[in-house]
Amino acid sequence: MNTNSRSEAYAAAGVDITAGYKAVELMKAHIAKTVIPGVVSDVGGFGGLFQLDLTGMPHPVLVSGTDGVGTKLKLAFLMDRHDTVGIDCVAMCVNDVLCVGAKPLFFLDYIACGKNVPERIAEIVKGVADGCVQAGAALIGGETAEMPGFYPENEYDLAGFTVGAVDRSRVLDKNTMVPGDVVIALPSSGVHSNGFSLVRKVFDVEHTDLKAPVEALGGKSLGETLLTPTKIYVKAVLPLFESVHVRSISHITGGGFYENIPDGLTAVISRESVRVLPIFDLIQKAGSVSERDMFNTFNMGVGMTVTVPENEAERALSILKENGEDAYIIGKIETGEEKIRLC
Repeated sequence: MNTNSRSEAYAAAGVDITAGYKAVELMKAHIAKTVIPGVVSDVGGFGGLFQLDLTGMPHPVLVSGTDGVGTKLKLAFLMDRHDTVGIDCVAMCVNDVLCVGAKPLFFLDYIACGKNVPERIAEIVKGVADGCVQAGAALIGGETAEMPGFYPENEYDLAGFTVGAVDRSRVLDKNTMVPGDVVIALPSSGVHSNGFSLVRKVFDVEHTDLKAPVEALGGKSLGETLLTPTKIYVKAVLPLFESVHVRSISHITGGGFYENIPDGLTAVISRESVRVLPIFDLIQKAGSVSERDMFNTFNMGVGMTVTVPENEAERALSILKENGEDAYIIGKIETGEEKIRLC
């Protein structure tokens, strides 16, 4: 480990440079498992290098996405569990670029903390690396910033950035939807990574036993259920692009059910078809939250939707199921001014 850069004055101000070097050493094994063809640099340089393979893309377009984990991190602090939020960070980025039709290529993370505890930073990066493996993307760089006095010692923020690629002719456009198209649901793994300001308020998480088993959650604890990482849909959805005319894909986060339908069209969703997870029933009951607010804030058990022509719906379902997704039809596109109609 490099100790030459240690500064006594900087350490007295609360920044331990050598802890940063130790964190990098601890995370290298996790990063190594994300290496894919195209990676041409090791972690630790001034920039991550990636060589593009543009085979089959006569008009390549790079697609970028960035996001964070949000206040779900508060649950990680309270549970002292740090190896899953990195998956959330990756998911929130790669699922978004997938909605444009792009394949994620590489990812970078940014961790800002009050105190650099190398083992904790390595746990966070382990989650990021796990997410990258699930997405088939490389983790080619990142940054850890120790910021004493700005963040509490035991807290941190986590954000990420991804770049994907797609040929211009295959960029998805929701405006290609037409009446009669079918809306397919891909199940979520839980609350994913949005709506946690409301979740924290509803359950008063700072004053609740998050580790106690909850009967309504099948005996799982509230904390364990809420920390379930966001599902990454990349490997299941990419094969669709080769065999199905995909009109549109929506990553269902805050407002996702209501914000992704073109003007003049309505997604008519069968309320009974939506496989609502128990955690959402618990949130609605505990917080007396209206059904519209639930669907406008949470994914309600549907993490992503794929809209396809009606005559291609069965093929799409078959491909998704072959790739591990228990996908199902929840509605159709009709002419109308409402964006969503639950019936």
